[in-house]
Amino acid sequence: MGSLTCLGIEGTAHTFGVGIINSEGKVLANEKSVYNPQLGKGIVPHEAAQHHKENCEKILKNALLKANLELKDIDVLAYSCGPGLSPPLIFTANFAIELSKKHKKPLLPANHCVAHLEIGKLMTHTKEPVYMYLSGGNTQVIAFVEGKYRIFGETEDIPIGNCLDIVSREMGLPMPGGVEIEKLAKNGEYVELPYVVKGMDVSFSGIATAAIRLLKDGVRKENVAYSLQETCFSMLTEVTERAVAHIGKEEVLLVGGVAVNKRLQQMVNQMCEEREAKMYVVPKEYGGDNGLMIAWTGLLAYKSGWKPGFKDKIKPKWRTDEVSWFQT
Repeated sequence: MGSLTCLGIEGTAHTFGVGIINSEGKVLANEKSVYNPQLGKGIVPHEAAQHHKENCEKILKNALLKANLELKDIDVLAYSCGPGLSPPLIFTANFAIELSKKHKKPLLPANHCVAHLEIGKLMTHTKEPVYMYLSGGNTQVIAFVEGKYRIFGETEDIPIGNCLDIVSREMGLPMPGGVEIEKLAKNGEYVELPYVVKGMDVSFSGIATAAIRLLKDGVRKENVAYSLQETCFSMLTEVTERAVAHIGKEEVLLVGGVAVNKRLQQMVNQMCEEREAKMYVVPKEYGGDNGLMIAWTGLLAYKSGWKPGFKDKIKPKWRTDEVSWFQT
């Protein structure tokens, strides 16, 4: 099989993205538009879908122009099938299906979570890492073991990114909340928050509630932000270290939007140095949701002959460890 080019479409939540990549891993385009909810509010699913509808043609056109290609030059199409919010997922799936039919191109559904892992692996040249997948919608410690991505630890309730967003909205800060929390934390001091690790899993909902209570009691925003980061990131580092020790891996790869946080990186890097492992972080432009990660994952699946094993257009609760994946 010669060189192939794949166009991937991301639309699981707030971001509509189109990425184009070839089978040598060369990035040809990565365009996107992000829906920003009103200040103090979270994502409204039908508004996110409307955002995607209003921006899809423009983003597709920009990506093709950037790549200096036409749709007839594309070999494979892929789209984000799940997990995610149903309204934007449905719009994205229908948009991809229409393109596939109109231009007679093969179309593959991509698991959004696996796509974050695969683009991180490509961009950092890691071999067999333990992944810390941290975002607004997901928090999982993952490794590829015995031919499959397996989850070694995860949140029992809300993801870390959602936790940071909840607290930042209470502070009246713009989204994404993690960015604003990180800025405030640089001038904060520690105040006690719950530390919730249950075996290999973590829990953030009680921590978010406790942080909001501190704010209402008059504790400085900076102190709450600092304490929130120190507590949550320590929990995540603990369970990741346990996974590294259990599996015997020598690489840790941070993926997802929260991976860009410098304090998190400091903690994980210190842990890795103590275990004689190496830490890697997905480049910032590929850390958040993007179409390129869908394109790369779709291309890998197509080249391997992988079939999804279901006929669903979307799978809003499609877990990482439910993907009968190909050997990477």
